[in-house]
Amino acid sequence: MMKAKAGIFLSSVLALSVVLGACSSDNASTGSKESDASAKVDGKRYVAVISKGFQHQYWQAVKKGAEQAADDLNVKVTFVGPETESQVDKQVEMLRNALDKKPDAIGLAALDSKAVLPLLEQAQNKKIPVVAFDSGVEGDIPVATAATDNKAAAALAADKMAELIGEKGEVAIVAHDQTSKTGVDRRDGFVDQIKSKYPNIKIVDIQYGAGDQLKSTDAAKAILQAHPNLKGLFGTNEGSAIGVINAVKELNKKSVKVIGFDSGKLQIDAIKGGVMAGAITQNPIAIGYETVKAAVDTLDGKEVSKSIDTGFFWYDKTNIDDSKTKEVLYE
Repeated sequence: MMKAKAGIFLSSVLALSVVLGACSSDNASTGSKESDASAKVDGKRYVAVISKGFQHQYWQAVKKGAEQAADDLNVKVTFVGPETESQVDKQVEMLRNALDKKPDAIGLAALDSKAVLPLLEQAQNKKIPVVAFDSGVEGDIPVATAATDNKAAAALAADKMAELIGEKGEVAIVAHDQTSKTGVDRRDGFVDQIKSKYPNIKIVDIQYGAGDQLKSTDAAKAILQAHPNLKGLFGTNEGSAIGVINAVKELNKKSVKVIGFDSGKLQIDAIKGGVMAGAITQNPIAIGYETVKAAVDTLDGKEVSKSIDTGFFWYDKTNIDDSKTKEVLYE
């Protein structure tokens, strides 16, 4: 009788152990994939978006577009980026962390195409589609790139600059970097347009401020001090343009024509106040939206255009308050 009771007790313990072990296994699995498991539980696919930065209003607008697409298309999106656009190593680590979470797709605005290539190859091997945005990624790995035609946009900035200075004189550039595709394309688009169309305009200097306002201010001040006859300065992104604005104010160089890129409150205020002549704005909300949409379309087996042009617009004092212009400006 005692043996029978002992057998029943032992069987019960073993059964309970099996149940507890299964529960423990499930919890461990969920815990190891905390970021994306919740997306899987409620049936949503997960798109990890890694931007070039986070501090500028531009990136917040891209984030807004990505989140809007996530709501419309019923997917989960995370959006991360380094504090500054000079932190290539930090962005690489963010991409590595995203891959560890096993997303269904990745959106990436690469600070340095070569630095992220090994991780993108991993994504490709795992059949995780990658959509490039803002900054294209060299090579064939991205299924699509949602971006402004930066060369064409910078060429328009060059045309506007030429018009402002009477098609003659010295100009210079404060660029955000020389490793990302946006940095290279905006620099080269401006330079190529000036050299091909305006023989009486000379580009006397190109400095790089990493998209950082303080570094860009110092770079612009160095240019202004070295070239007292300078007629124009072009800042290739939000941080670069704000740096140029600061330098012109600090050195009281009101005669220098300033053209920026992107939007943000400080640039808008500078245009309204007459410090900046005008700027090129992208459509960052569309960039974020189209990135997520291209990822979802790829997962659904739909054909996606390799290049998704999200457009660009010139704005200055004459049209800054127009309804169509306001749609693509952000503060």
